Amino acid sequence: MSRIGDPIELDRPVSWVALVGFMGTGKSRIGWELSRALALHFFDTDKVIEKVAGLTVAQIFEAYGELTFRAYESETVDRCTALDEAVISCGGGTFNNPENRLKLLARGPVVALSASPETILERTKRSPRVLLQVPDPLKKIRELLEIRKPFYDEAPIQVSTDGRLRREVVQEIVEKLESWYERSDEFHVVNRDENLEHIAQNP
Repeated sequence: MSRIGDPIELDRPVSWVALVGFMGTGKSRIGWELSRALALHFFDTDKVIEKVAGLTVAQIFEAYGELTFRAYESETVDRCTALDEAVISCGGGTFNNPENRLKLLARGPVVALSASPETILERTKRSPRVLLQVPDPLKKIRELLEIRKPFYDEAPIQVSTDGRLRREVVQEIVEKLESWYERSDEFHVVNRDENLEHIAQNP
């Protein structure tokens, strides 16, 4: 019999997972629902950055530029990979950075969410994004997706959110996390120090 104060054992496939993908693919909404399904804490890296900086993402871009924002982003990845019992929703460009990518992949399962350019455009209209403040945002989305897709493809779990209810997407993620957990012992996971050494040797 468990006693008051003892940790509660929950039947979940993982205790940490990161969501990556382009803006507008549903990382924040899906991440929140996934955290509830797995009884984990939820962290949105953009929200963490805004809290630390005391500025919105748009204000950081405007006042200090993208490089400063990306530096905040990398620091936030370091913090989030040190957490446990967490679902991490990463910004759209987080996974582009090779150091961020390797740290996240070494920490645990990474799920890449995807959607069509048209779906992304429709979703981002509700919350304007800095990188899409251009005359032809759909063209910009397609250009950025072409650049970023090879990075997103490195995530071991791929899930489309096009035309689907959030609960359906969450259910698919949970099922794929269960499969990932069952297979995880078959793969050698390179530790973080080895990853960073590889980066230093191959800039």
